[in-house]
Amino acid sequence: MTTILTYTFQNLLTASKWLQAAPEIQTKMKKTLAKPNMRNVVVVDGVRTPFTSYKDLMPYDLARATLTGLLYQPSVPKEVVDYIIFGTVIQEVKTSNVAREAALGAAFSDKTPAHTVTMACISANQAMTTGVGLIASGHCDVSMTGGVELMSHVPIRHSRKMRKLMLDLNKAKSDEGLLSDVVIFKVPGKNTVTTDNGICPSSLEQMAKLKPAFIKPCSTVTAADSSLLTDGASAMLIVAEEKALAMGYKSKAYLRDFMYVSHDPKDQLLLGPKYATPKVLEKAELTMNDIDAFEFHKAFSGKILANFEVMDSDWFAQNYMGRKTKVRLLPLEKSNNWDESLFLRHPFGATGCRLVMAAANRLQKEGDQYALAAACAAGGQGHSMTVEAYPK
Repeated sequence: MTTILTYTFQNLLTASKWLQAAPEIQTKMKKTLAKPNMRNVVVVDGVRTPFTSYKDLMPYDLARATLTGLLYQPSVPKEVVDYIIFGTVIQEVKTSNVAREAALGAAFSDKTPAHTVTMACISANQAMTTGVGLIASGHCDVSMTGGVELMSHVPIRHSRKMRKLMLDLNKAKSDEGLLSDVVIFKVPGKNTVTTDNGICPSSLEQMAKLKPAFIKPCSTVTAADSSLLTDGASAMLIVAEEKALAMGYKSKAYLRDFMYVSHDPKDQLLLGPKYATPKVLEKAELTMNDIDAFEFHKAFSGKILANFEVMDSDWFAQNYMGRKTKVRLLPLEKSNNWDESLFLRHPFGATGCRLVMAAANRLQKEGDQYALAAACAAGGQGHSMTVEAYPK
């Protein structure tokens, strides 16, 4: 496919005025989570497209946009990238290995290997941790990892004209919503895409009148407390610490311990964070009190409330987790302070990297040391990861 995106880049643009003006705070360092005889893996930078509608493009185009943006943002020579990994959920048949197609489209060497993974809503998490594993084990030094989803291409049983009308009606423009990791670009024949399009203009009274969907009569999920279907891509540059230092990069954070879990998908479908969080804390030898910033995937309000409920339940811990006591309720004052999937929206294959980059950026901006990112996935699975601020 010919090049159809014109890339432009921007300085720090934020949705919150205080965030734009606030200087970075010096990190108060506690103990490090570094493991003996194991390479440190750092995240140098991350980018994403605005999460909106790209119905005239392909997933390959969005993934390529993030790779190109990641090359420019920290100024990375293409030849130093050893491996490229992307996650996606709904594969496009012409570009099933979207990581390889995007890498070639972004003019990486044809000698740079790339593969694509899928693990429902934690596909980008799987791509990222696969890259971490390759670097930590010494198989490579530099990896670009990410995820992409184009929900606008999901088959709908209507004519093309009706599909276009329905997709147009399901989108709205927002004047705010950019962070420094957003790559903006122009689609020929269209306006430049600069913002996420997820907005929630309704009042609580209006939202309360909406009819629940899915399971009746007990369902609490409505259109107002669910993430819109949306398109988008994200990518991260992860590097062995010694390589990053040798190349003069200013790293944002260390990517530390991570855990994957699976459980009963019938009655506990989206409780992955509940199971994964205590396991990764134990692996890192930390407690909930040690974590300064939590980034939990929130595609539905009911889902995150269910996780909070069972985290605070001794009965659930004893009957389902083999624990004597509850994990404890997540500190709300530390949770998703900048934004969340419910409002930014949730391109299935891209959210994982956005979560971890949000955690890294919060640590850097707020001067804290430890963050924890967690997400659920269809099929009764979940992922969690500890992130440690890089010393300034």
